[in-house]
Amino acid sequence: MDITRRDALKAMAGTVALAALPLARSADSPAAAPAAAGSFRHSACRWCYQKIPLDDLAAAAKRIGLESIELLEPAEWPVVQRHGLTCAMANGVTRIPEGLNRIEHHAVMVPGMIERIGACADAGLPNVICFSGNRAGMDDEVGLANCAAALRQIVGEAERRRVTVCMELLNSKVDHHDYMCDHTAWGVELVKRVGSDRFKLLYDIYHMQIMEGDVVRTIRDNHPYIAHYHTGGVPGRHEIDQTQELNYAAISRAIKETGHRGFVAQEFIPVRDPFTSLAEAVAICTV
Repeated sequence: MDITRRDALKAMAGTVALAALPLARSADSPAAAPAAAGSFRHSACRWCYQKIPLDDLAAAAKRIGLESIELLEPAEWPVVQRHGLTCAMANGVTRIPEGLNRIEHHAVMVPGMIERIGACADAGLPNVICFSGNRAGMDDEVGLANCAAALRQIVGEAERRRVTVCMELLNSKVDHHDYMCDHTAWGVELVKRVGSDRFKLLYDIYHMQIMEGDVVRTIRDNHPYIAHYHTGGVPGRHEIDQTQELNYAAISRAIKETGHRGFVAQEFIPVRDPFTSLAEAVAICTV
């Protein structure tokens, strides 16, 4: 999907050794708790498990209790669907450093996103991701205007096909230097300017903890503008357990209390058995 995420995975490959890990859950590995009634649904991001064949990852995710493997290309959607899963957030055609904030990209990206929305609708997928792009010296207000201009051309098809376009909030401090959509307030303003229920934010908890902190308050105050959530341990983007600074059980309760019934996706790079860690993460977030 993007070079930064793939490079991060490669850097971990020597210690994680995902390909050598067993697919079956061992007897002492925790099973994921079933989703609480009236709660959100669970997903996981594909790029964190690149060493595991997608077919095997989907089978394990199904056993753990997930309903989705996401950030997939169209050719990959049928693989997870064969296992009774969906792709809760499909890849779009924008890239993290090169997105909708530059007018010169619109001629390719706008029709590309419209086509991808149609493909998602035909496959029964709910959401497709997009990115602002990097600033590269551009003023944030200009970027807002340019992104809004592009998205207004896209959301008509999203409304017609009932697919939600989501722009991801990413940190520009550690992982994605110079990325424009790096604060919740900027993203919320963009959602307001576009003015469609089919354009919202992907609130990445890991990224926004790095940029802003105050995660629970931000979610409570801005949840009408958010359609999807990603997790990740801070610091390091590893397991969301007691090794890191965020209380994901409390954050998950706050998300549930907003009435969110979409997906929360695990997006951490495991340093232990990946399926044990994934099952534990789902259990932590099941509230």
